[in-house]
Amino acid sequence: MKRYLFVLRRPPYCGSRVQEMLDIVLTTAAFDQEVALLFVDDGVFQIKKQQQPLPYGMKDTAAIFAALAIYDIHHYYAEAESLQERGLKPGDLLLPVQELYRKEIAALQSGFDLVIGT
Repeated sequence: MKRYLFVLRRPPYCGSRVQEMLDIVLTTAAFDQEVALLFVDDGVFQIKKQQQPLPYGMKDTAAIFAALAIYDIHHYYAEAESLQERGLKPGDLLLPVQELYRKEIAALQSGFDLVIGT
């Protein structure tokens, strides 16, 4: 089994890239691969609670994030500086993230066979 880390950096509802990345995440997990997600930069907004995507004509991705456990995806990381710079705390998020500082990200990535980012 390979270990995949998906790095999500883009804000939600900025086009189809986020939805496409989530499709890849779910497909990878469906084939019994170990999957983890890392949210950095504006990507931390993807898992912010109480989003209102309808004015943008975009699909609400909150339901997809809520379904990740069904696919045995249980490891979620968020860069602490990205959260702090955007005024967010772990309690503001849909997923139970483990906060990592920037200096810890390289060590995290080295533990995976493949790192895929947006």
